[in-house]
Amino acid sequence: MPPTPEDALSLFDVAGDAPALLRPAPRSSDRLQPTFLAVFRELKPRTPLPPMEIAFYPFAHLNHTIRLRQGRVLVRLSDLLQSAPEPVMEALAQILLRKLYRHPIPEVYNARYRRFIGQRAIVAKVQLIRQIRGRKPQAVARGRHFDLEALFEDLNQRFFQGWMARPNLGWAAAVARRNLGHYDPAHNTILISRVFDTAALPRFVLEYVLYHEMLHLRFPVTQRGSRRCVHSAEFRREERRFPRWAEAEAALKRL
Repeated sequence: MPPTPEDALSLFDVAGDAPALLRPAPRSSDRLQPTFLAVFRELKPRTPLPPMEIAFYPFAHLNHTIRLRQGRVLVRLSDLLQSAPEPVMEALAQILLRKLYRHPIPEVYNARYRRFIGQRAIVAKVQLIRQIRGRKPQAVARGRHFDLEALFEDLNQRFFQGWMARPNLGWAAAVARRNLGHYDPAHNTILISRVFDTAALPRFVLEYVLYHEMLHLRFPVTQRGSRRCVHSAEFRREERRFPRWAEAEAALKRL
């Protein structure tokens, strides 16, 4: 099935020296200096402590970035974590610094961080922030060969008895062959790759991709311990209700 972006509640950006980005000034957080310096000392005990700048930044997503620039470690953390408990910030420091210096990340830190951001209150806050700060996709449903709104209504009647409310529908800007479809719950939008807007591919393959994204409306992402469950067993059972799902899967693999 087309890979669904884990629209990820968390994105870690790690880079070496790079030009400064034009962004609003972040809010500094001196309280995290001891935590990050302690993790650095654990990872590189023989290396002198570098200057560190750690700040909370109003990202549109639950993002965090870390840069090594002219010997200084620059850390930007989502301001959604300003009130996170110390063990969570310690786990985040471990994750970011280990990524920067290419050390393996023990699962205990990943699990601790995922458990925290998987809480219902945090997930709701992330979606609200994305609605407020994020750029809303300009969805255009009518393509050169297919109209996504017409396809949605047909699938809605066939599989959902017409009860599903129609989200924003649109063709993605790029002709992607990996990110074939995506449901964005923050903006209630389904985007489909333009690779399917062609007469060269059978209609049922596009219908299957759209049907898969419609199932994400019916079965939202859930949290099981420290893991996010994107495709539950019930989701997969419903997915196989599509009459030609095996043929569609094979066609997608050929893409």
